[in-house]
This record gives sequence, structure tokens and C-alpha cells, in this order.
Amino acid sequence: MMLAHKIALDPNNVQKTYFRKAAGTARFAYNWALDQWQQQFDPWKADPTLPKPTEAALRRQLNALKRDAFPWMLEVTKNAPQMAVIHLGQAFKNFFAGTAEYPTFKKKGRHDSFTLTNDQLAIKGSRVHIPKLGWVRMHETVRFVGKVVECTVSRTADRWFLSVTVEIPDPPVVHRENQTVVGVDLGISALATLSTGEKIRGPKAYAAALKTLGRLSKQFSRQMEAAKIRAGLDPGQPIPKGMHIPLSQNMRKTQQRIARLHARIAHIRANALHQLTTDLVDRFDVIAIEDLNVAGMLKNHKLARVIADMGLGEFRRQLEYKASRRGVTVVVVNRWYPSSKICSACGEKVPKMPLSVRESTCLECHTHHDRDINAAINLRHVAESSVRGSSPVSA
Repeated sequence: MMLAHKIALDPNNVQKTYFRKAAGTARFAYNWALDQWQQQFDPWKADPTLPKPTEAALRRQLNALKRDAFPWMLEVTKNAPQMAVIHLGQAFKNFFAGTAEYPTFKKKGRHDSFTLTNDQLAIKGSRVHIPKLGWVRMHETVRFVGKVVECTVSRTADRWFLSVTVEIPDPPVVHRENQTVVGVDLGISALATLSTGEKIRGPKAYAAALKTLGRLSKQFSRQMEAAKIRAGLDPGQPIPKGMHIPLSQNMRKTQQRIARLHARIAHIRANALHQLTTDLVDRFDVIAIEDLNVAGMLKNHKLARVIADMGLGEFRRQLEYKASRRGVTVVVVNRWYPSSKICSACGEKVPKMPLSVRESTCLECHTHHDRDINAAINLRHVAESSVRGSSPVSA
């Protein structure tokens, strides 16, 4: 089993400069390889006798010319350009398999990172040794005990992080005689409602920071308009293609503040989801969730911001990988199952129930329902039916 542990780094100015160089080298190598791939693929397709562009061939080509054409690549670890080309090869594999879009060129300042293989690094306690740089302090030690496969150094806002991929033995799966089952209904008023009656409120970090984010965005817009005037452009005129507007120090500071705020929002959201998913897999043996069409839900412009703020797709990803580690079963219920319209007490179904209706009373058994709790209980019923044949179930 592969696990990744992301740790904040504490580099000095010299080390930050090295990180920027290595990330830039990785970005350049990726873009160079993508350009070469595009130049070589069409001729090969027209004439199969020509050499086919492959990840291994592009790495050999880069190695052959980098010492003369790109000598600055030698200032950083050799893994930076080599792993970038390997990642491009994986991106094309995913594209041809139909699981990803066609690879695009990387831009400076977006997802800056570089990867190191386990033979090019060493981790001792709360320090990591990087080739041609030395030891860099980490904020904590690696939590998992196992073989380090690779590490990726990446930048988020103005901070650098180390993601350590560790190979550990598969944990033993423990099957208890009586399995506890829970239904989890995800929503926007409450992040998750459990069939036990618990409601977990989401942090709504984006909504809390929206006012500050808007103020900083307006501040940067005013600074950009002033920069246009200094460059001889009209304030309302778009920047011509290919023209570069130099950023002032104040503009860079505003950019950094915006980036730090977005990073804080992401960290708060991820922390809340980690706490919730860990709690669920620790308490229950079978967890039922809906197969939500998050991409389709985001097309509702009235609710898109709130839905994105909850991180529903990330919730499912975390829940599934944590459940597999602990031997917990995740039952994904069909998205068309009318969990909110069915009475969890008698099974009567109502034809329509607008989203604005949060409470209802069954016309058959007169049971009063909270919409979300009722949906969670119905999801639990589906999970109980799906596992009843394999093992005893207790609600």
C-alpha cells in the first residue's frame, strides 16, 4: 500500500532559491518534452518507420543535449528534469486510456514542483537531504514507517512542502461479527447528516473569507489598472497578447496575500474533511453514501459556490481510501435513488419534494421527518440490504 505524507518545509533564502530553480527546470523539461512529442508524433503517424516519440526516448534526447544547450539544468538535481518527462509520459498514458485530458503546457507560478526518487534523497528525523543543496528542515517527522518511494517538493502560496510517498504493508482486515452501519447524506446546509441523527456542519471557509478575498481582489485590480497607465495603455483596455506588464512590489505583495488566503481556505476545508472521514471509518463498519454528480451540481449557479466550498468530491475520495485501509465497506448508492422522498418508517414515496422543504410528515404513517436525517436513514437501509447476505448487520 502506498501512502503520502505532506510536510511543511522550513527553508532559508538560499534553499528557497534552489527550490525555485529546480521547479523551473522541471517545468521547462516538461514543456520541452511536450513540444518535442507534438513535433515527432504527426510525422511518425504518417510514416511508422520513423522513431515513435516515447517518454524514454525523450529522456535520452534531453540527456544528450542538456549539457550544451541547457547547462543551467546541472545546477539542480538530475531528477528535476528526468521525473518531469516521466510525468509527461504518464499523462499521455492517461490520455490514451481515456481517463484524462490531453496534456497542456505548464505555466510559471502554477503548481510549481519537482520530484526526487528515493536514491537521490535521505530523511533523518525532521530533516531531508536534497542533492546539490544539503539538509532542509521539516516541521515534523514522517508519520508512516516503510520504504520511501519518492518525494515531491511543491509550493503553495509562499510556502514549500514535501510530499513523501511511503510503501507500507497492507493492514490486516478485521471482520467483526456484528457490523455497525451508517448512512451519510451530504448537503450544503450541513456537510454531512448521519442516520444516527448527528449533523456535522461544514466550516464554509470560502464563505468566511469571501469579504477579505473580494477586498484584496479589488485592490489588485486597481493596482493593475495603474500599471496599465504606466505602460501607456487605457485602464479599460485589455492587455495585448504577448505584452508583459511588470508588477510592482505592492502588486506582488497583494498577490501573495491572495494566494495565502486561498491556501488557508483549502487547508481549513481539507482539515474538516479529514476529521470527518477519519471519525466515520473509526466508528462504523459499513458506510452508505450517494453517488453524487458533483460536476453536474456545480452547473447550478445559485448553489455552485456553496457546493464547491463543502468539498463533496474530496469527501468521497478520502472516505474510500481510508475505508480500504481499515477494511471498512463503502456502499455507493445510485444517484437516482429517491432517498429524500421515501418515508424511512413505512416506505411510502411522495412524488415531489422541492429542495426548500426541509421537514415533512408522512401521509401514511404520520411520522414527522427531518429531510436530511430521513435521507440518511434510507441510505442506511440500502447498505443493510446490500451486506445482509454476507454478514450479520446491526443498525
